[in-house]
Amino acid sequence: MHCFVGAGLIFGAAFFVTLCMMKMKQYTGLVGLLLLSGTLWAQTLKGNIFATKQGAIDGYDVVAYFTQAKAMKGNKTFNTQWANATWYFTTAEHRDLFKAHPEKYAPAFGGFCAYGVAEGYKVKIDPTAWDIVDGVLYLNYDLGVQKTWRKNRAGFIDKAQKNWQGLKDQ
Repeated sequence: MHCFVGAGLIFGAAFFVTLCMMKMKQYTGLVGLLLLSGTLWAQTLKGNIFATKQGAIDGYDVVAYFTQAKAMKGNKTFNTQWANATWYFTTAEHRDLFKAHPEKYAPAFGGFCAYGVAEGYKVKIDPTAWDIVDGVLYLNYDLGVQKTWRKNRAGFIDKAQKNWQGLKDQ
């Protein structure tokens, strides 16, 4: 009799754990993003331009988003300083276009995640998660966040514009 009760308890516990794990899979992306974001927010995300050791916007050529319609890693040969950051480009022509009109090519919210700024935080970005809306470059944390952001771009842009004034110099 004790064997059956013990087996029942083990089966019940295993079933409960399995059920919990299945439910957790639904939240894994969100929890992972929150945990990862907490770690990333703990990093130094200061100033008004998202820059890493690779340069502004993680070393990506911001002009290429407009001229090539894709994310392209810049070349250290073609660089310029603007807004206390080093910007890299794939060609001298892109560098010169940026130097002539940096506000035209620089991403909104200093290149921080547009969705993150809408939510009140400076968050790092994945340079491959991008959109150009009304001639403005917006970057997102990753492709999953970008999918959420695209569901209400206009609303998130409006919220981010309001939040950016308080965030940009932090």
